[in-house]
Amino acid sequence: MKESLFNIISDKIEDSIVLDLFAGSGAIGIEFLSRGCQKAYMCDKSHEAIKYVIENVKKTRLQENAIIKNKDYAEFLKDLKKSEVKFDIIFLDPPYNLDISKKAVKLILEYRLLNKDGIIIIETDEKERELNNLKEMNVEIYDCRKYGRANLIFLVERG
Repeated sequence: MKESLFNIISDKIEDSIVLDLFAGSGAIGIEFLSRGCQKAYMCDKSHEAIKYVIENVKKTRLQENAIIKNKDYAEFLKDLKKSEVKFDIIFLDPPYNLDISKKAVKLILEYRLLNKDGIIIIETDEKERELNNLKEMNVEIYDCRKYGRANLIFLVERG
């Protein structure tokens, strides 16, 4: 799935500013960095996960362009609003059993965290739930892909 994801968005990565909001091990953010993104912000509220992110970023020697935060996603999004950073790509992979992509997308749009042609990618095992949640938002779904249990939903903000 990861390889397919990066093939789909390969033309958007070079010099981009990326947010991996539920970073886990940091694999997605690190992959963005290794493919030439300018900055990758990686956030996870788990102390254990952040330890792995830091270790993995050091191993790859990409720490210069990585910003790693150990915070709750909503709190971190609020911090980003204050810092006025804008993203070209935002990747959301919250724990599958929690229904929080909707709130995260809502905050991203409300705080205007996307650049003009920015995209949001949601990884989920509840495609129908996510699609239903997104209906009431100012987003356009331009692609959906299924990889085993996981689904990738690609969004852009409506003009």
